[in-house]
Amino acid sequence: MSDIRDDARASFTETFGGEALGVWSAPGRVNLIGEHTDYNEGFVLPFAINRRTVVALGLRSDTVIRVASAYTDEVAEIALAELTPDRLQGWSAYPLGVAWALGEFGADLAAVPGVDIFIDSDVPVGAGLSSSAAIESAVAIALNDVWQLGLTREALARVGQHAENTAVGAPTGIMDQSASLLGKPDCAVFLDCRSLDAEIIDLGFAAAGLAIVVMDTGVSHSHATGGYVDRRTSCERGAREMGVESLRCLDADDLPRAQEILDEVTFRRVRHVITENQRVLDTVRTLREQGAAAIGGLLDASHRSMRDDFEISVPELDLAVETANANGAIGARMTGGGFGGAAIALMPEASVSLLQVALDGAFAEHGYSPPDTFVVTASMGAVREP
Repeated sequence: MSDIRDDARASFTETFGGEALGVWSAPGRVNLIGEHTDYNEGFVLPFAINRRTVVALGLRSDTVIRVASAYTDEVAEIALAELTPDRLQGWSAYPLGVAWALGEFGADLAAVPGVDIFIDSDVPVGAGLSSSAAIESAVAIALNDVWQLGLTREALARVGQHAENTAVGAPTGIMDQSASLLGKPDCAVFLDCRSLDAEIIDLGFAAAGLAIVVMDTGVSHSHATGGYVDRRTSCERGAREMGVESLRCLDADDLPRAQEILDEVTFRRVRHVITENQRVLDTVRTLREQGAAAIGGLLDASHRSMRDDFEISVPELDLAVETANANGAIGARMTGGGFGGAAIALMPEASVSLLQVALDGAFAEHGYSPPDTFVVTASMGAVREP
């Protein structure tokens, strides 16, 4: 972590001249369970991870915002007063979109000072670990500080979601930004996406000798296009045809009626959301009453639902889950929006090295590139760094 902070400071100076005023960081997240429930006003249970995006920021004497990153030579520049979603594109739409969204939440962009921002990160891109929300949350907390806006972390989560929905054009829910801003060590964030009430839930992985292993397949995905949009549209159709505002209003008792009135595909999409909401509630209860070692079956059931009902898995994700479960995992599931990215496995710490060997062999046998496998721990949310 200190290396990324130092790199960001050095790169800021190299890119913009002078020293950064400060450094802020925000984590990526793993969603333990509760996939595609957030934009249906349901329940999710993510946790912040020990992979972070770092923002080095300096104030300017004018009202221009410039952003640069470690992953491109491009420096995006625009006057704060000219920020509009239709002028934002590419990678810079994430940080610039946050500045615009803060204006939508009350910041007077004609009165605040301009800023230079340099971004670095060790959150894998496209792995389903929410590298985008890490950028948004790090920029949001930094600008909230230096512009003295006084917004709460819950409000900053809404800012990040608004930026991603409107400036980037990805129809995501609020889960990722909430996890990145509200996370605590060895805890998950139990979020009600209708009321936005959040509760910190002890995970107890370390005490139980358990680890979360991320298996990044390297299969890329994009939330702003394709299947993600289709799934959200199906959920909205299902709610409309069932006569409710959102699928959150339905539970298992409504499934027989849903099967009668919905087409077969829409019914399966709706069934995933209804049953996934219940799995989140069951996971929270099981963590409290029985501990982390008892949640494996819920993780497995979640993956089957995403594979069969929501149809967002891919063969590489299925193979990762199957291999993990055959090599000591208590439970495993794909995580994130789907169509690629990563799966997670909850397993004894002593079995992690064996899993890596098994994954390399299984993926080679199927002609796939080996996954990038690493352990993550539940960590602190967005902070200003020392």
